[in-house]
Amino acid sequence: MTSSSETVRLDREKITAFVDEVWESEIVPELETYIEIPAKSPAFDPGWEANGYIEEAVAHIERWCRNRNIDDLEIDVIRLEGRTPLIYMEHPGTPGYRDGETVLLYGHLDKQPEMTGWRDDLGPWKSVREGDKLYGRGGADDGYAAYASLTAIEALHRFEGSHGRCVILIEGCEESGSYDLPYYIDALAERIGEPNLVVCLDSGCGNYDQLWGTTSLRGLVSGTLRVDILDEGVHSGDASGIVPSSFRIARQLLSRIDDETTGAVRVASANVEIPSDRVTQADVAAQNLGDMVWRKFPFVGDSQATSSDLSELILNRTWRPALSITGQAGMPDLGDAGNVLRPGTSLALSLRIPPTADSQAIVDDLTATLTADPPYGAHISVEFDTAADGWNAPPLAPWLETVTDDASNIYFGKPAVYMGEGGTIPFMGMLGEKFPAAQFLITGVLGPASNAHGPNEFLHIPTGKKLTACVAHLLMAHALIHTES
Repeated sequence: MTSSSETVRLDREKITAFVDEVWESEIVPELETYIEIPAKSPAFDPGWEANGYIEEAVAHIERWCRNRNIDDLEIDVIRLEGRTPLIYMEHPGTPGYRDGETVLLYGHLDKQPEMTGWRDDLGPWKSVREGDKLYGRGGADDGYAAYASLTAIEALHRFEGSHGRCVILIEGCEESGSYDLPYYIDALAERIGEPNLVVCLDSGCGNYDQLWGTTSLRGLVSGTLRVDILDEGVHSGDASGIVPSSFRIARQLLSRIDDETTGAVRVASANVEIPSDRVTQADVAAQNLGDMVWRKFPFVGDSQATSSDLSELILNRTWRPALSITGQAGMPDLGDAGNVLRPGTSLALSLRIPPTADSQAIVDDLTATLTADPPYGAHISVEFDTAADGWNAPPLAPWLETVTDDASNIYFGKPAVYMGEGGTIPFMGMLGEKFPAAQFLITGVLGPASNAHGPNEFLHIPTGKKLTACVAHLLMAHALIHTES
């Protein structure tokens, strides 16, 4: 087996110029329109089918894809009853490479909800370009994926490159946990086949200076903790000291599962042994990122990260559990707050869990821990709406490690770096189970300050361009290595 540096003979200048031109003249304008479509994921828009925004996003992306100058490209919009649509694209490969292995490329088109805190001149459904940044919801997460995938394929066709069979899936339910996707994977099983490489363009990058590969993803357990102590609110002057505060009870319960001083999660099933290779990768990533490990977040004033050890910070966000309280009910707004002892408090719990932890075991342990021996006999309930396992990628095959490094050096000018990500992509675990023999390259454009899911989300356009060129390099190397001559 030869390395990609020995086999891939693409003209870097021509590929770069072509990709730049397509991004500037076509992809960015398309993304500007796509951003303005409020195609919220079904979890955030229960009336998505009637509202039609997801279908509008599908039609927008499909139209552009059908207009590409790529012979033999097959495009279908698949609609299973009651489920979000899926864009399925397939190319048999360039002549001479149609009998090789299959590459599966993945992205999604559904979006997170609006979120507050946007700059006055920005908004979730308002596309604004400022220099290298394209602001608005969904451009980087993950509207660019379909455009980048096809542009990479088109670049190979344009400049005498080669690629094997490619299947592209663009789903409409990822931000809701991809619960529709398994049905499509099963329905399309014969058409998809058995890919030996999966490329996911829905992840992050530690910086915008090199290609980043995601080696693991945390899982997620989320739900609502509710504490009730009264049937109705009462005067705090009359009742406080006799009636315990529901908020204080909630604080007590949280201390059972979370160390309020260190943030360490006290649930045994949520803690795992970190593999030694992931520790080594965290060290390398920390060396490349430096203080950007924590400086990329908008800390207030002199506030600090949880540790001064950069490698430990990376492991904290990739391999250790972490509890966040992401919402509440039962408390009035400050302007409406009176001298009332409230009857109850509800808190939204979001627990990120290690890639190899068992989410259902954690749900069971959390439920038992939070509801046992309730303080003051209060009524405690815990309801979980998400229990998603994380994912730990199989070790990179030598050929893929070489190819990825080559691509990064050629188009970014620096070697590739690997690191786990703190978010959850249910699709990856699903595909890992479906195709256990496949290699995985998980990458993306969500870098420092890009703020996916939050206010002022943006796409870093130069990184999108370079990543597109890297995908072209990867596809050609894969074809050359995995096709029998």
